[in-house]
Amino acid sequence: MRRITFDLDVLRTFVTGVDLGSFAKAADRLGRSTSAVSAQLKKLEEQLGMPVLRKEGRGMVTTSAGEALLGYARRLLELNDEAATAVRGAELAGSVRLGMQEDFGEHTLTEVLGRFARVHPKLRIEACVARNADLMAQMAAGRLELALAWSDAAAASPAEARATELARMPMRWIGAADGGTWPAWSGHGEPLPLVMMAAPCTMRSAALQALDRAGIPWRIAFSSPSLGGVWAAVAAGLGVTVRTPLGLPSGLRALEQPGLPPLPVIGLRLHRGMDELSAPALRLHDIVLQAIAAHPALARNAVTIG
Repeated sequence: MRRITFDLDVLRTFVTGVDLGSFAKAADRLGRSTSAVSAQLKKLEEQLGMPVLRKEGRGMVTTSAGEALLGYARRLLELNDEAATAVRGAELAGSVRLGMQEDFGEHTLTEVLGRFARVHPKLRIEACVARNADLMAQMAAGRLELALAWSDAAAASPAEARATELARMPMRWIGAADGGTWPAWSGHGEPLPLVMMAAPCTMRSAALQALDRAGIPWRIAFSSPSLGGVWAAVAAGLGVTVRTPLGLPSGLRALEQPGLPPLPVIGLRLHRGMDELSAPALRLHDIVLQAIAAHPALARNAVTIG
């Protein structure tokens, strides 16, 4: 049987195109022409002897072979990138301080910590999971070198000028998966019960402004300083909340309720505490970017960084 040796550049193009939902976007992200990307995909299919993509509507989706290849391609690229980073930074030592929103504490933080520890065993991460206002205050006080946080134009700080916008995520109305509060809300003059993070909160403000513009009465049924408290109250059927679809617990779902007003998008930014990052912080910065790029929902809503 003929052995196949995959070209990692080709696999990176394939994975990036699938994650972004567009190979034109992948070409832009990777700094290639669309014709070069097409040639890479053709080479991949010739190596395999079968198609990895098929046309569906106006776009392309993976075939069963492409879907099988996708998981292996991610693992090969991750190992390649870890090896390159480890060799470049094998002698790094010390610590780096990272802050994240609660939305990313369970999935992204775990992935980042694991990858960083494998590549840089001599380095130590001091991680802080907190709300936007707390993260920005710690950045301003010099207690954090990096922070992954939602963009909050109303709380601009010096760190905003050193931030890179990575994605723009749609805000969504979130309710209990089993229907929860909807049987109790008719939408005909009754106040909509809301479960919200305690103020100040960008998503809380966006929800209230959208309801006020639509003339929909509302009431705060439950308020919590923690995202865990919000999730628990929504799951219990106390009301609905506003968040992005990232990290939703299994008992919750994004709602498609016709009576609710549309919501804006919110930016996700990686903030730097200083213009010139330390070597450990720079390594962590790169690993956070890789983790975001590997997250399907974030990759689909990624902002091209020029």
